[in-house]
Amino acid sequence: MSEILDLIAGLLVVTGCVFVLAGGIGALRMPDFYTRIHGASLTDSLGPVLVLGGLMVNAGLTLISVKLAAVMLLLMVTSPTATYALANAALLAGLKPEGVEHDTTEPEKPA
Repeated sequence: MSEILDLIAGLLVVTGCVFVLAGGIGALRMPDFYTRIHGASLTDSLGPVLVLGGLMVNAGLTLISVKLAAVMLLLMVTSPTATYALANAALLAGLKPEGVEHDTTEPEKPA
């Protein structure tokens, strides 16, 4: 049973590392700021969750698993919030998304 848990933990950690690596490569290859933070935020949310999940499987039911779960919860809350704040600040600073021809900072008025 221990070998199966070690295999599951290793697969989760390796999969999480692959997601983080893909997010880093995607952040370098995307054309503009908004697509870069979109791709990075998706992999920044899933990658660490998989890595921490693998570490939790490896640690078993201990206090370490509870601490890793707390870190995972913190990452799941703060990462999307930080990405939203960054994108909102860029939009308010006047950085327009590529390919958008109308002004997205002001809502359209109903007719």
